[in-house]
Amino acid sequence: MSVLLTGRFDAGERDEWLALLRAELPAERLVTEPEEAVDVAIVANPPAGALQGLPKLALIQSLWAGVDRLLADTSIPAQVPIARMVDPAMNEAMAETALWAVLSLQRDFFDYARQQAATQWQPHPQRRADELPVLVLGRGQMGATVARRLAANGYTVSAWGSRDGALAPRLADAAVVINLLPLTPATRGIFDAATLAAMRPGASLVNLARGAHVVDAALLAALDAGHLRHAVLDVFHAEPLPREHRYWSHPRVTLLPHVAAATDARSAAAVAAANLKRFRAGAPLAHLVDRARGY
Repeated sequence: MSVLLTGRFDAGERDEWLALLRAELPAERLVTEPEEAVDVAIVANPPAGALQGLPKLALIQSLWAGVDRLLADTSIPAQVPIARMVDPAMNEAMAETALWAVLSLQRDFFDYARQQAATQWQPHPQRRADELPVLVLGRGQMGATVARRLAANGYTVSAWGSRDGALAPRLADAAVVINLLPLTPATRGIFDAATLAAMRPGASLVNLARGAHVVDAALLAALDAGHLRHAVLDVFHAEPLPREHRYWSHPRVTLLPHVAAATDARSAAAVAAANLKRFRAGAPLAHLVDRARGY
C-alpha cells in the first residue's frame, strides 16, 4: 500500500509537506504520482479527475477545511470516505483575522484609511466593543474558535448554523455578520438581495468562507445604496479577483487575497497523519464528511 500526496501546491510547498508527513509516518510509502498501490490520498484541492485510476483508494484526507470541490468531483467513487482538515492552528489564524476585521469596524480604522488617502483629518466617536453585536455564521470548530476570541475581547457574540431555522431575524440584530459557513447547495448564494436587505441598516459583512456564498451584484447594490456600511472579503467567485471587478475600487470594500487562514503545514501534517494511523488501525476516523450535508 502507498499514500499519494497530490493537489495544488505553491513552489516548495510539496517538498515541505512530504518532509513533514514522512517524519510523522516513517512506516508509510509516500508518493507524488498515482500508482495502483495507492490506498490513501492526502490532497490539497486537487483538480477534478486527479484521483482517477486508483482501484484500491479507501480514504481521502483533505488538507483544506473546505471540501466542496472534492464533493463536486464526480470521478471520486461515492463509497470512498473523505476527511476534511480541522487544524487548530488554522482555527486560531481565522480568529485573528475575524478579530482584526471586527476591531477595524468598531474603531473606524477602515474609514481612517480612506481619510489618509484623501489627506483628511477627522476623528470619529469611539465605540466600545460591547456596543457592536456580532453574528457568526457557522457552528463548527472554526466558528466556535472565532466566537470565543471575539467574546474574550468584549464583543457580544451570537452564532447561527444551518439547522437553526430562519436566518433573517438573527441578521437584524447584528452590527457585523461573519460568514464561516461551508459551501453547500443550500448555502450557495445565501447572501442575495433578500438576505442582505434583512441585515441591520449600517451593518457590515465579513466573508471568510467561500466567494460563492455572496451574490456580488446584490452586495454591491447594498453598499452603493448605503444599506450596508462595509464589506471585508477574503474569498471570491474567481481567484485571483479579476482586475476589472468593482470590488477593487469600491470605497466600502476591503479585500484580502484568500489569506484569512492558511493551512499550517506543521500542525496540519500531524492532523492528517493521526487520521491515517486511525485508518490503518481500523479505528473511527476524525472529521469525516457527510456527503448528504455537503461538509
